[in-house]
Amino acid sequence: MSLHLEREINILKKRILRLGALVEEQLERAMTSILTRDVKLANQVIEQDNVIDEMEVEVEEECLKILALHQPVAIDLRFIVAVLKMDGDLERLGDIAVHIAKRGARVTELLPARAIPREFSTIAERVRRMVRACLDALVNFDATTARGVCEEDAMVDKQCREMYDHVKAMIQREPEQLDGLIELVMIPRHLERIADHATNIAEDLIYMIEGRIVRHQR
Repeated sequence: MSLHLEREINILKKRILRLGALVEEQLERAMTSILTRDVKLANQVIEQDNVIDEMEVEVEEECLKILALHQPVAIDLRFIVAVLKMDGDLERLGDIAVHIAKRGARVTELLPARAIPREFSTIAERVRRMVRACLDALVNFDATTARGVCEEDAMVDKQCREMYDHVKAMIQREPEQLDGLIELVMIPRHLERIADHATNIAEDLIYMIEGRIVRHQR
């Protein structure tokens, strides 16, 4: 690898990590806003979304520039391809943070605190750890950590189904709270999507590190 290419790749790595760190912060704020019933915090998440969109475009442009100017091969090429795909997943995670924040603000407005299922905080912490583990795996080129993220996905799916069923039962018991419970019943779906995108990123990291495509093999 030429020194110039190495420098460009290091810059790209720092950019994707900054994007990932901001996305993780957005997700944590969105989920905290529900638990603490903090509408102001939810609005901060919504307002920050354009920053993530801009960073996503910058990372994509940097990847395309490196491909055009340096024509990387082997692991360098896999790194660029993986970052391009991760870039899109991280941007969509940012969008999910906004969806959670908006629904959380509505839930705070329409429902009492007791309506938030206990499962929510457990799932929120699990998916937050999955996103953090993806970033750690990228920093350390650690395929083992990436595989651990993939293994967490099934447990998140199970917990989200349980939370969804819990809220459905609440709708049957308390139909007068329907508007707020409709907002609440969508939150498990958003949490499930966070785990799905984290899993996609982990699979791309395994490809980057080992050159093996592991999608559809779990």
